[in-house]
Amino acid sequence: MTRTDKPKARTARGFRDRLGAEIAAERDMLARISEVYESWGFDPLDTPALEYTDALGKFLPDVDRPNDGVFSLQDDDEQWLSLRYDLTAPLARFVAENYDALPKPFRRYAVGPVWRNEKPGPGRYRQFTQCDADTVGAPAPFADAECIAMLAEAIEAAGVGRQDFIIRINDRNVLTGLLETIGLGGDDSAPQRLKVLRAMDKFTRLGDQGVRQLLGIGRKDESGDFTEGARLEDVDAERVITFMKSSAPTNVQSCSRLMELFEGRSAAGAKGVETLSAITELLKTAGYDESRVIIDLTIIRGLEYYTGPVFEAELLTAPLDEQGRPVRFGAIASGGRYDDLVRRFKGVEVPAVGVSVGVSRLLAALDFVRGRSLEERGPVVVLALEKDRMADYQAMAAELRRAGVRAEVYLGGAGMKAQLKYADKRGAPLAVIQGSDERARGEVTIKDLVLGARLAREIEDNVKWREGQAAQISVPRAQMVDAAKRIIEGDRAW
Repeated sequence: MTRTDKPKARTARGFRDRLGAEIAAERDMLARISEVYESWGFDPLDTPALEYTDALGKFLPDVDRPNDGVFSLQDDDEQWLSLRYDLTAPLARFVAENYDALPKPFRRYAVGPVWRNEKPGPGRYRQFTQCDADTVGAPAPFADAECIAMLAEAIEAAGVGRQDFIIRINDRNVLTGLLETIGLGGDDSAPQRLKVLRAMDKFTRLGDQGVRQLLGIGRKDESGDFTEGARLEDVDAERVITFMKSSAPTNVQSCSRLMELFEGRSAAGAKGVETLSAITELLKTAGYDESRVIIDLTIIRGLEYYTGPVFEAELLTAPLDEQGRPVRFGAIASGGRYDDLVRRFKGVEVPAVGVSVGVSRLLAALDFVRGRSLEERGPVVVLALEKDRMADYQAMAAELRRAGVRAEVYLGGAGMKAQLKYADKRGAPLAVIQGSDERARGEVTIKDLVLGARLAREIEDNVKWREGQAAQISVPRAQMVDAAKRIIEGDRAW
């Protein structure tokens, strides 16, 4: 193979490799969120990664991306398949396919990776993990209020303090009412309405100026890509911007302002206000006041299938990057009502509402906030110094595992120094050593790698280091497990 024939080892843009610490943290977070979902009466469901493209539908906001923002391929029977872009569209297909056999309402939660062909950003990947819960067959507002309350509990279970996040809610009917007041009602205006909503959905990220451009002729981003605008008149664009900035300090005040705007002018808008009022009143009674759930007219949700209340959870404090600039991760969780999604298959309206925690994004945000300190303790490494004693080393590792201690035997075939370096790279707390001398005495040496690393930073006198040997002890072979557990738990009284 010539040099030019060799493939370049690289990760595709927007994708990433992950190692043990992050995977373990995600596994733990998913377990805690799933436990919340199950405690609220939701059962698990798993659907395939690939769905027929027409079953998924075209609901993503990034229509300027290939395949309308999804990754697609054609099967050998010439039917198009797409990687699922969320866990909700496959749920709608499942419900339609099994409608008669399912209890109504149908309550399920799902965990798994999803894929979107969109531009990557901080904490924004083309493959990420979602953890959803949905109620299908229950109308607003009670199911929506329950969903929001459960989301708050799930976020806390994931490791975010109650005071560190807020859930912001809006209603798609309210947005429909706004668009009707600027003359964008009716089927003929559907394409332009969609462009307006997509522009509004970028308010938090782009601010006034960026959204004004998208409401007008369009906007060119930092990469030079141009997004065609909604081409509103300046006066209508100004009304949209003013609307998005008019959220009131309390939910009651926001509903009062909105009702004044829509009463007698938009039935859809008035319906949205009534729903928001009912949801926020239910939540307030349950202890979720404006410090936890607040009406925010900038919440749009880019997915087109939403038909009623929509909501997003975000961290209240933005972490800073190395240049001291705030890093925005976007919504760490979101959801909403989608009463028409199952209708695509059944021909009748089936009310539904759901919530999704973006676990990958939430992990990235928490990792950033904590100073990128995500660490996992590796296994105890039993050194293999004599090949003909491998069975003995495996027996030591097995004893440690039976006692609940992660352990492995070194299998690489290198010498003692290299084996200790391996243990360091694995993040091992201890190395267990038994050469011929230790075996003759009926002992093992346990090297405390955590303490050793700390002492190596603190002790500059090599003689003192060699004489002290403070980071290792020898114990009878029968006491190996107890000594190892005590050291791992921080008991170094030797």
